[in-house]
Amino acid sequence: MSLKWNLRAHDAQLVQSIERESGVSPVIAQLLALRGITQPEHVSSFLDLKMTGLRKPSELPGVDAAVDAIFESIEANERIWVYGDYDADGMTSTAILYRCLKKLGADVGYFVPNRLHDGYGVSNESLKKIRERDASLVITVDCGINSVKEVEYAKSIGLRMVITDHHRVGNELPNAAAIVHPGLPGDPYPFPGLCGAGVAFKLAWAMCQRRAGSEKLPESMRNFLFSAVSLAAIGTVCDVVPLLDENRIIVHHGLKCMQSYANQGLRALIKIAECDKKPKLESEDLGFRIGPRLNAAGRLGQAQLGVELLTCDSPERAQHLATYINELNKNRDSLDRKILKAANEAIKKHHDPENEPAIVLAQPDWHLGVIGIAAGRIAEQYHRPTVLISLDPLGQRAGVGSCRSACGVNLYDALAGSAHHLIKFGGHSAAAGLSIDADKVDAFREEFCEQIIDQVSVEALIPDLDIDAEALLGHLTFSMMNDLERLAPFGQKNPRPLMCATEVRLAEPPKTMGSDGRHLSLRLQQHGSSIRAVAFGKAEWAKELEKPDACFDFAFRPQINEFRGYRSVQLHLVDFRPSENGNAVASDVSGDVAIQTQ
Repeated sequence: MSLKWNLRAHDAQLVQSIERESGVSPVIAQLLALRGITQPEHVSSFLDLKMTGLRKPSELPGVDAAVDAIFESIEANERIWVYGDYDADGMTSTAILYRCLKKLGADVGYFVPNRLHDGYGVSNESLKKIRERDASLVITVDCGINSVKEVEYAKSIGLRMVITDHHRVGNELPNAAAIVHPGLPGDPYPFPGLCGAGVAFKLAWAMCQRRAGSEKLPESMRNFLFSAVSLAAIGTVCDVVPLLDENRIIVHHGLKCMQSYANQGLRALIKIAECDKKPKLESEDLGFRIGPRLNAAGRLGQAQLGVELLTCDSPERAQHLATYINELNKNRDSLDRKILKAANEAIKKHHDPENEPAIVLAQPDWHLGVIGIAAGRIAEQYHRPTVLISLDPLGQRAGVGSCRSACGVNLYDALAGSAHHLIKFGGHSAAAGLSIDADKVDAFREEFCEQIIDQVSVEALIPDLDIDAEALLGHLTFSMMNDLERLAPFGQKNPRPLMCATEVRLAEPPKTMGSDGRHLSLRLQQHGSSIRAVAFGKAEWAKELEKPDACFDFAFRPQINEFRGYRSVQLHLVDFRPSENGNAVASDVSGDVAIQTQ
């Protein structure tokens, strides 16, 4: 299913103004303009990522009240529990506050729900168990903002609650001792985009200041915060919050601090993810190597081990935990492939994704912790909103589904419109979950597809590929790449620049790579210049790309590849199409659309 390429227009006068007033190169000025960053003060704050650019922790809504409540418990020698979540953001949030409270001398423990048995968020049953372990105060991280009834239950059994969260606020706030949240209604905090770990980091920072009695902290507390910002960086990237404003600063400095201030557990995880030999870590290392291993533990019901790893200072225990979590990630990958294979077979046999507005599949015993990943891959592959439902082969429990959107469809609205077929559902516009009786799946599929059609026609379900600039392969030099890296860290709302090159030939036949041959390695050639390219998960492209003497247009994100001490510019391919001129000799790129160089 082809993508619709859009070469984004550039305002030449605006680009020249940014270049002149901010002293940046034409390339950076062009890309900043496309990101809407045009004023000199905004350019400066975007590119100059100083720790002093973080707002004071006391400015975050609810922080002062939370610190008061926590120190009241510390001074009374009361037992405190950190109540976390089972994804990478929840694990890093839990680790930050647990380690901070230990450093402050608190009597503290932590609880992370089991994804497969406890489900998401705060539950009365878990609160009861925590209370039975003599807790007096519970601090939630990355959850709790909508736990109104659960907070009331906690009060009834003698527990005080401090809520720290970043998720969407409901119609009613919990009656907690304190609520720390960057997006509380009526509170003018400038940046509501912090993740759970970012909120936990700010609270830990405030607690250190309270203990020090000053904004200036002693070396031991500074070193702790340097290690904490490393954890916050992982949570920020893995929770896919916008890499703008404070999040850019957290990730930038977290990546720098990770190699010097990480605890033994995180060091072991970095090593087993094969990131320890890199001269510097990048946000993609967090999103594609470190984060998935933590998330695998959560998806397979062992998030507690992820938190233990992130709080571990024993090299032997850290190595054991990292090795085990790495095996969990391999198991997760195997389960993911199994579900994808079954889903693709069902689609080919029973569905027509070209003409159907959505994909809804249900099979017995699909793993509950993995169907979300598989749904995302199917949605990306077919460009259709996708619902994968795991049914109980014994019929003793309801089916559980994970939903992922595509092409800008509002998933939540589509589910709300077909909710009478569901037991329950929840989520947001891009991702959601549901439960459903097996005999309602077919009726739900039909109405869910109608709800999608109400939003957008099948013909419009063709995703746009917004390309920042056209470039000649010969212009993709180390000098340009170093310039592009000024825009890092890359991620949500600040992706790596997407470029295209037209009328490109293959210098040699494409080769599959990877243990299972899922990926593709190519060498591209244009105007006498050649460059290596990789297409992850796109081995099926090989057949069309093998056509002799054919010319293609490629969309790609350029990166520096480092392998065994050797550095090279490499293209990560996103899409391709046959060139309009077929076998014609490539011509020069028009200057008004090509990326400018000095």
